[in-house]
Formats: sequence, structure tokens, C-alpha cells
Amino acid sequence: MAMTAEPRLLSIGLVQMHMSDIPQQNFERAIAGIRSAAAKGARLVCLPELFRSRYFCQSENTDHFALAEAVPGPTTRQLSALADELGITLIASLFEARAPGLYHNTAVVIDAGTGYLGKYRKMHIPDDPRYYEKFYFTPGDLGFKAFVTRAGTIGVLVCWDQWYPEAARLTALAGAEILFYPTAIGWHPEERQTVNHVQHDAWETTQRAHAIANGCYVVAVNRTGFEPDPTGIGGIQFWGQSFVAAPDGSVLVRASAEHDEVIVCEIDLASIGRQRVGWPFLRDRRIDAYADLTRRFID
Repeated sequence: MAMTAEPRLLSIGLVQMHMSDIPQQNFERAIAGIRSAAAKGARLVCLPELFRSRYFCQSENTDHFALAEAVPGPTTRQLSALADELGITLIASLFEARAPGLYHNTAVVIDAGTGYLGKYRKMHIPDDPRYYEKFYFTPGDLGFKAFVTRAGTIGVLVCWDQWYPEAARLTALAGAEILFYPTAIGWHPEERQTVNHVQHDAWETTQRAHAIANGCYVVAVNRTGFEPDPTGIGGIQFWGQSFVAAPDGSVLVRASAEHDEVIVCEIDLASIGRQRVGWPFLRDRRIDAYADLTRRFID
């Protein structure tokens, strides 16, 4: 007998934006994007990674620690007031100052009526040319979690986390119906013509695979525009193309590569149950056989 369920429709908003070197300007642009998404019917809105500033991790500079703030703190208070005003749920990525000399790349979840619900600290920290995050961020210590919001049960991961199926799986197993990935990813301009399609396709494909393997929605919200390396050499052309993937892996909506955009996409959370019955990957997992996943490598 076919499984039927009443639709659980939810409109989600993706705010894809460029960043300047003026944090207040970025914050105001983000607020405008949130308001635009809410005006289009979004009940759940996500911003890109570290939206308050340019992507400072292109270089190692202790001056950038001045950008960090307490979480919860001033930004969460302002966003809580905005969420209350608009009656929405918000996901925002912040540079967290936890203690002197201790910082995290942190995403917060804010709900209308409740305010600050909690935070996720980025677990996987890259250290690559122009992505020197290990200089700034301590790996997360809160684990993978799901947040019960007025819009639904959501999981939040951050950028480099999106390459790890273990992170997506554990977040889905915690009950997340939607996996959100605030993101800052792009090309090195000098490599763009040779590797751009391969890199972008890999990025999108791995996240669509998370949607399929876990029978859930995946939402990636990227920044866009060119940001110069503070040292004056190179820089990053962020490739935008924020998107929503359905539980079957299909892309429901995709932003442009080069422009600020506010996209609102309606999804049906009831489709998760139907997808997981048809493709019962969670049922057929051999949880008795996966102990070696906790090892770095099987020699």
C-alpha cells in the first residue's frame, strides 16, 4: 500500500551576498536580505558563512581576531529582535570569541518567540592556501546536533563540513529534516579556467549525495563576488550558486554564480518519510560493522 501523508510545506530563504570590508555594511545588507526573504514568504532563512566580514582567513593576521564576538552576544540579540518582528527562524554564521585566545567558527539558530536556541561550532577546520582557518578557529566541541524550531527540525553544519558524509549522517540521525551549510567557497582566479567546473561539480555533487543517502533536504548558502587577499597576492572569486537539494538529490533551485540573490524555495517535509520508505538506507545500515570508522586509517 502506498504511503501517504499530509503535506508539510515550508518556504526557506537563501541570502546569497557579497561582502565588503565594512562589517556594519555587511550586516545591513544581510538584514535587507532577510527582510526580502520574509516578504517573499520564507519562514526559515539562512545567511552565508561569516557574513559580517570579508573572508579574513586568506591570510594569518592577529588583527582579524578583533572581528570576533561573544555568542550569544550583540549580533544574536539584534537578529533575535528581527526574527521576532518577522516571525521567522534564522541561521547565522559568526566568529565566536569563547575566551581569551580561544575562538570558533560558529553557526547560531534563532527562533521567533524564543530567540537564541543554540549554536553549532564548525567541526572540520581546513588549512589550505587562502583558507588558513586553523590559525583562527579551534575545532568544534559540541558535536553534531539537531535543533527543534517552529519551522521544523534542522541541522546546521558549516562549509568544510560539507565534504564529510559522517557529519551529514550523524546530524540526520539526530533528527534533522534539513541540513544547512552556510558556506564561503570559491576559485583561485589564476586556476579558474582549468579547474572551475570540476571543483564546483564536486562541491555540489557531494552535498546532493548527502541528501540522497540521508533522505533529507540539503541547503547550501554561499557568498559571491571577488575578495582580494589582504597580502595583495591573489584572492578568491566566490562562486555563489547557492542551492536546495531534495531528498532524491534533485536540485530544486540554484542561484547565479556572480550576483547577490535572495531565493525562496517551498519544500514539503512530508516527502522525507516517503523517500526513506522507498529508499530505506537508514533501515539497512549495518551499524554492527562500522566500528573502524572511528579509526584514522585501517593499516
